[in-house]
Amino acid sequence: MITGFILRALEGRIIVTIAILMGVAVLIPALNLLTPEDSFFHIPTYAMALMGKYLCYALLALALDLVWGYCGILSLGHGAFFALGGYAMGMYLMRQIGSRGVYGNPILPDFMVFLNWKELPWFWHGFNIFPFAMVMVLFVPGLLAFIFGWFAFRSRVNGVYLSIITQAMTYALLLAFFRNDMGFGGNNGLTDFKEIIGFNVQADGTRAVLFAASALMLALCLLLTSGIVNSKFGKVLVGVRDAESRVRFLGYRVENIKLFTFVVSAMMAGIAGALFVPQVGIINPGEFAPANSIEVVVWTAVGGRGTLIGPIIGAILVNAGKSYFTGAFPDLWLFALGGLFIGVTLFLPKGIVGTIQQRWTARKDLKAAAEAEKGRDTGLPVGQAAE
Repeated sequence: MITGFILRALEGRIIVTIAILMGVAVLIPALNLLTPEDSFFHIPTYAMALMGKYLCYALLALALDLVWGYCGILSLGHGAFFALGGYAMGMYLMRQIGSRGVYGNPILPDFMVFLNWKELPWFWHGFNIFPFAMVMVLFVPGLLAFIFGWFAFRSRVNGVYLSIITQAMTYALLLAFFRNDMGFGGNNGLTDFKEIIGFNVQADGTRAVLFAASALMLALCLLLTSGIVNSKFGKVLVGVRDAESRVRFLGYRVENIKLFTFVVSAMMAGIAGALFVPQVGIINPGEFAPANSIEVVVWTAVGGRGTLIGPIIGAILVNAGKSYFTGAFPDLWLFALGGLFIGVTLFLPKGIVGTIQQRWTARKDLKAAAEAEKGRDTGLPVGQAAE
C-alpha cells in the first residue's frame, strides 16, 4: 500500500523537484561550512538562514495549494496554523533557556517573571521535552482545523463566506495572543532562544542542519501531497472542487473529504511554522496578521495553484523579490506586490507553472492533430505518418 502510494506520487516533475531539494539540502550547508569566508563559493550564514525562511514559506504555500488548488477551499487563515506551529516550537525553545534568562528563573520564562507569574501555566508543561513539542506542532494546528472544519463543512459554508470566516479566525487569534494574560509573551512574543536539543541555535552548524531539515521536510511534504492528489482520493478531491453537488449526489461524504484535506494542510502549515521560528529567532502575534495569510494566497497564485510545484516557486520568487525591493525601494514594495497579483490575475491566470503546463499541453495537442491530419492524407497510421 505504501509502495503504491509512493509510486503514484513520483511523477517526472515531482522527482526532479525532490532531487533538487535534496541536492540543495546538502549543497548549501556544505558551501557555508566547508568553504573559507573569502571564497567566491562561500554562502554566509545569514543568507543560508534567509533561504531557509523561504523554504518554510514554500512549505506553507504548498499546504495552501492542497486545499485551494485541489479542493477549492480558499483559506485566508493558514497563517494561523503556521503561527500555532511556530508558537509550539517557541515554547520548547523558551523552556530550554532555563536559568540563563535575564531573571535567572530556571522554570519561568523571562516574560512571566516580569509579569509576576508565580507558577508555570498548565499548558506549558511538557514543552521542555522535544518529542512532546513536536507532537504539539502537529496536534494544535490539526485540532483547530478539525474543530473549525467540523462546523464549517457540515454547515455547507462555501466560497467567499468560508474565506471570510477563516480570516476572522486568524484575526481573533491575533487579538487573543496580543494579551499578556494569555501566557504567550503578549506583544513581544517569544524570543532570546539559546538551544535546540542541546545545540546552540545561533551556531553555524545548527543553522545548517535547520536549513537542511527545511529542504528535506519540503521534499517529504511534496511527496505526500503528490501521493494524495494522484490517488483515487485525489480524483474525488478534484471532483469536489469542480462539481461538489455532483460528488455529493454520487454518495460521497463531501464534508469528510474536505475535513481530512483541511486538517492535513493545517498540520503541514504547523510544520512550516516550527521550522521557521528557530531560523528567524522570534515568534510573535504579528504572524497571525490577516495580511500574512493573504500573502500566502498571492504566492500560490503567482506560482500556479493546483500544480504543487507552482506554489513552491511562487513563494521563493515573491519573497526573494520582497527581500530585495524592501531594501532598495521600501516605500514601493506593497505597490509592487499588489501590481504583481493584479498582473498575474490578468495575464497569467493559471500562474507561472500553470501557464507553462497549459501551453505545453496545447503544443502537444496541436502536434498530435497535425500528425493525425497527415495520417489521413497519406492513408497511414498516425505513428507511421509521423515517421
